[in-house]
Amino acid sequence: MNGPREDRLEIEFIGNATLLLRYGAMTVLTDPNFLHKGQYAYLGNGLVSRRLHDPSREADALPALDAVVLSHLHGDHFDRVARRRLDHSVPVFTTPHAARRLSAVHGFRRVRGLATWQEALIGGADSEVRVTALPARHAGNPLLRRLLPPVMGSLLQFGPVGGPARIHLYLTGDTLVFDGLNDIPRRFPGIDLAVLHLGGTTLPGGLLVTMDAEQGIELARRLDPARLMPVHYEEYTVMKSPLSAFLDAARREGIADRLVHCRPGGTTVLTAQNPSP
Repeated sequence: MNGPREDRLEIEFIGNATLLLRYGAMTVLTDPNFLHKGQYAYLGNGLVSRRLHDPSREADALPALDAVVLSHLHGDHFDRVARRRLDHSVPVFTTPHAARRLSAVHGFRRVRGLATWQEALIGGADSEVRVTALPARHAGNPLLRRLLPPVMGSLLQFGPVGGPARIHLYLTGDTLVFDGLNDIPRRFPGIDLAVLHLGGTTLPGGLLVTMDAEQGIELARRLDPARLMPVHYEEYTVMKSPLSAFLDAARREGIADRLVHCRPGGTTVLTAQNPSP
């Protein structure tokens, strides 16, 4: 079958961890967060955090979606705006925990929970994307992990219908670095772009629950992707590690030339060979 005229993935960065992905006739949204500057995201167990910037696009201005890929059910990844404004018939691929709540509580009708390493196929007219749930861990402390919602990373493999994958995109989700991530490059070598959820999100008591700059660099060492794109930074008051810290660390590590610079509102293009801003 014929695929897209070009092996070209357009990545629009809306803000926080929200990406709009276009490949051929397919459109996929990740971690929909459309709260405005000054509004509060609910993080569970009585914790909230204030948003510092507006999203670059409103939920009502989204194109028709083929799917939503959701790393976990936190208020800065799936907020009350998304619950109200998104089409409740759009397929959502997420953790089993989030799938149960989105279906039973919020009325989304086509939700699928994926266990770690489980795959799902999203098919379009000329192209398809295979979604694989990958290991992720929102906290290092076992007690804290029980208080936070389960989280998944995702590998999105884009290609023509019935053909081989041409572009391999890794979304880390809100994970910290841990040894379970080492299985990812063994199973899926040749990642074209790793989208890193950074920010150094810190809860009361100094508890780190998303990667800071040094953890982002450590994950880059372990996975060795062709390109790296930082997201999920400087958006909420709980984020304590700025983008500049990661850029400085990347220069020290000698991998600054592998970074994809895409600020909220910008678009980068990833081809089967390399992305260009």
